[in-house]
Amino acid sequence: MARTLKLTAVATQLNASVQLEEGDAMQDGTGQIVALAGATGDLGHRIAAALHARGATVRAIIRPDTSEGKLAMLRGTGAVPAPVDFGDAPALAKSCSGADMVVSALNGLEPTMIDLQGRLLDAAIAASVPRFMPSDFSLDFTKTRPGDNRNMDLRRAFQARVDAAPIRAHSVLNGMFADLLTGQAPIVLHKQRRVLCWGDADQLLDFTAKDDVAEFTADVALDPQAARFSRIAGSSVSARQLADTMTRLTGNPYTPLRPGGLGLFSILITLVRTFSPKTDEPFPAWQGMQYMRDMFSGRGKLTPLDNTRYSKTDWTSVEDVLAASLPPKTL
Repeated sequence: MARTLKLTAVATQLNASVQLEEGDAMQDGTGQIVALAGATGDLGHRIAAALHARGATVRAIIRPDTSEGKLAMLRGTGAVPAPVDFGDAPALAKSCSGADMVVSALNGLEPTMIDLQGRLLDAAIAASVPRFMPSDFSLDFTKTRPGDNRNMDLRRAFQARVDAAPIRAHSVLNGMFADLLTGQAPIVLHKQRRVLCWGDADQLLDFTAKDDVAEFTADVALDPQAARFSRIAGSSVSARQLADTMTRLTGNPYTPLRPGGLGLFSILITLVRTFSPKTDEPFPAWQGMQYMRDMFSGRGKLTPLDNTRYSKTDWTSVEDVLAASLPPKTL
């Protein structure tokens, strides 16, 4: 019980964190119903909270065996849990019935991104839902090369399916989650005081904080006139600019570290993938390397940006994210 109460408090705090400052324009979701799959995940939670903050009714499509702890956090965002067996097509369609939009924040490999998300798409169509948002949330995979990035290939495959379906589709592309710079993405190397880059140290890279992605996604979900693709970035900075930022924040000199060009990086990716154990994880080391290659090559660069579509001005910068992650003594 204590754990459940604690999780509820965390979720309530998350809900409050996505409230926009007074004066910022956001879509009015009053009277709209959004069916959201993947709401128990990190990004999905944030999207649920952002939708609720805009007055929308959020119907969270979840598995029947979802834990009580996750249910408590989900309710804390204001969403209404709707347990359903994804293998039961009529039941899944019923869970989408009456919704103005179905949003997918599912994450995984082909069984999830193609098969499970495909069932969700079929259910939305069967329920006559007018709009659908696939779980893209990435760099611009529409401009990258097939075969270079497994996870982007999955998005491309699903794009072909949803674009051929009798439903309007909307995708949000956000580059890399800026939150990953604080540890999961090996770009800022604190011990070495270096910033990793492959190829051109001045190539601009797109980063967007998860909360900003969730807020913009909620606006797109509630906007019947939204474009097929919306491209956003809280910051577009190069490895050299990241090094300058870290130098300014810490008072210690950071410089770019360029182990080699993109050709060498591609060879390294092949070797790492070949000798890595087989895994069902969506982001093994070699997959992260493929993602970085698409960023450093410039092929995944987001342009033009749609940051101003909903008059959002409080974008979290890379510097904000990095500054918040540093111990107070280094600031």
